Amino acid sequence: MQTHPKLTIRRTSWFNPVGRDLRAAQQAELDARFGHSGHEAGTPPTAADIAVFLIAYERATGQPLGCGGLRWFDRTTAEVKRVYVLPYARGSGVASSILLALEAEAHEAGITLIMAEAGSAQPDGRMFYEAAGYRKVPNFGPYQEVEESTCYAKPIMSPVRIHAVAS
Repeated sequence: MQTHPKLTIRRTSWFNPVGRDLRAAQQAELDARFGHSGHEAGTPPTAADIAVFLIAYERATGQPLGCGGLRWFDRTTAEVKRVYVLPYARGSGVASSILLALEAEAHEAGITLIMAEAGSAQPDGRMFYEAAGYRKVPNFGPYQEVEESTCYAKPIMSPVRIHAVAS
């Protein structure tokens, strides 16, 4: 699914070195925001539990700009993990395009509900999910006892299909 005319979004392995570098940059930024490295509630995502991992590239240059993944909870529920966009590319629709592509991947896999979490040091993350139609829900899973977490959910509906009709 192409969601942005200036991007190419590719599904790739968790082990992809570009994805590894983007995730490392995200974690370094979060470490700085939170002031420590122990900000992850629960088990960090791994290749064993991330079902979908996407990288967004600038179409004209091939430069990687961001990433995101999905962790399945069960047959119908997934959690968004590791959505990250390089600082210079923020505000250009990259994160929204990654999220839309993740939602499309989830829908194709039969997922009907996507969950997400943003911590207290991520006001931009909270605004991002709310702008994308995610609604606050009680903290779930590893975030249940984490007061600094804000959790979200969004039902995944069938994409709207528009068909041209000859007159």
